[in-house]
Parts: sequence; structure tokens; C-alpha cells
Amino acid sequence: MNVSDAVASRKSVRAFTDKKVDTSLILSLLEKAARAPSGGNLQPWRIFVINDASSRRFQQFLASKTEQEDPAYDVYPAQLSEPYRSSRFKVGEDMYALLGIPREDRGGRIRRLMENYQFFGAPSAFFCFVDHQMGKPQWSDLGMFLQTFMLLATEAGLATCAQEIWATRPQTVAEFVGAPPELGIFCGMAIGYEDTEAPVNKLISEREPQSTFIKVIT
Repeated sequence: MNVSDAVASRKSVRAFTDKKVDTSLILSLLEKAARAPSGGNLQPWRIFVINDASSRRFQQFLASKTEQEDPAYDVYPAQLSEPYRSSRFKVGEDMYALLGIPREDRGGRIRRLMENYQFFGAPSAFFCFVDHQMGKPQWSDLGMFLQTFMLLATEAGLATCAQEIWATRPQTVAEFVGAPPELGIFCGMAIGYEDTEAPVNKLISEREPQSTFIKVIT
């Protein structure tokens, strides 16, 4: 698979089969992904992998934590302006339409949202942490590392879903993986094999036309 094909076929998968993923494969992809660009070669990503037995233990541990936690950060701006607000709204509506959950079915939408915390059924996952001393440039390095991993996973026949929702459970995740206090969570990554029969995986999010985000200076 060439890079263009991997970019075109990668997507956020939200329904997985129960087929297991070898830990050695995940580690190999993470090692390759570490060649991603990193300002000053800081390589700020700190990764905690859970798989198979540890993934099941994490779900049990998560279920035992019922207290609300302070989010690590705001995933979206409080007052999201256009065109960003409409883009976020539309992809959500498109997803719920594929699932057959109308807007008035608030309970159904909440139940679907909660599936995030089961990694959408993926058997494997990792959590990406970063040192609290790092700033915006290093957070952008995390994005390049994660995208590199997702493209490599696509090449390997795996499906992924990057999940910032884990920023809402920072204490629980940190306690389970044993992250030291100087680290803070950025996101999780669901990893597995796509359930190609699941309607939600038919979702292909739209992209803005070039005229929206490109200006050629002459």
C-alpha cells in the first residue's frame, strides 16, 4: 500500500470484530511511528498499551470508578464559530442517521456515546500521554506521531479510532496504567479489525473544498 492509498482509506472506525491483535504488531507499528517529526527531537509521546487481558481488566477498573472527574482539557472550544460548528454538527448527524438514532432519541444517543468508553468493541488500545511541561508545539508533535501510527496500522490491515474522550477520565486512566504525576493524558487509540458489516463504519466524513483552507499567493 502506498502512502496515498493509506491516507485515502484511513478512517475512524467505530465498530470492531473480536479478532485479537498481537501485541508484537502494535509495538512494531509504534516503533515505526516514532520516526514522526518532532521539534528538537523531544519525542514527547508516552504510550501505554492495553491488550487482551489488560484491556478486560481496564474495563472492570473503569466500571468501578463512578465519580465524575475534571477533564484534562476542553476537547472543543466553548463557543465554536463557523464553519467549524456546522462541520462538527453534520458529521454527528450523519453518524446517527447511519445508526438509525433520531435527534429526539436522547437516550439512544447517550448510550452510543458511552460506547466510546468500551473502545467501540476494539480488543486493543493505547493511551497517549505527554509531560505537563510541554507546550503547543509538542502537542502538535503528538498529532503527527498518532497520524503516522494510524497510517501504518492501515497498511497492516488494522482499523483505528483516535479518542479524545479519554480526556474526561484522566485520573482513572492514569491510575490504571501507572502514569507518573508529571504526565497528562492526551487521547486514547482504539485498535482492532473493522466490522465491515456495521452501518456506522459506512460513515465517510466530508472534507472542506480547497478554497476554504488554501490560498495561493501570487
